[in-house]
Amino acid sequence: MELTGEAQNVDSYSNVLSGVVKLSKSLSDGRQQIVGLQFAPDFLGRPFKEESSINAEAATAVTLCSFPRAAVERMMKASREFEHRLLKQTLNELDEAREWMVTLGRKTAPEKVATFLLMMARNIDSSLDAASGSASFDLPLTRAEMSDFLGITSETVSRQLTRLRADGVIRIENARHVTVDSISRLEKRCGGGRERP
Repeated sequence: MELTGEAQNVDSYSNVLSGVVKLSKSLSDGRQQIVGLQFAPDFLGRPFKEESSINAEAATAVTLCSFPRAAVERMMKASREFEHRLLKQTLNELDEAREWMVTLGRKTAPEKVATFLLMMARNIDSSLDAASGSASFDLPLTRAEMSDFLGITSETVSRQLTRLRADGVIRIENARHVTVDSISRLEKRCGGGRERP
């Protein structure tokens, strides 16, 4: 389900309360590139811009809390705390984009898939147990979407998931439900670097 279309007038902003939002850009020939994912409690939208520069789609069932654009911009002027929160999120997204550039540019295919799964484990599973270091979640993207996001083929994504499963790093049920029994084992497959907390 499309939440915001590219080149669409921005009338409201939203907080993601639950679920995963897929962000993509369209090329002139109609192809699309997934450029990011947003999770709770991310802020969806770009203040002070009248037109959206990305497509935002629900990748899973999503719950949003939306506010009219004018109200958000008034709140930013009236509340330094709110303005600070949005600035902090913007800077976090910039840091994450830089980390993702390293993933796309330097990591191997096995490291890319492991990094993607670690991002999902840390951002989707609200019951992530720090003590046991385990997580369980449904993949929000298809294999084809994962390959687009990771810059590798669908076949490579499937092979790497199979390898992680065979090595006991993950379990997969019904093709989409992933269980990670040891986050630390998955982290070791990511090839170093800091991932999104």
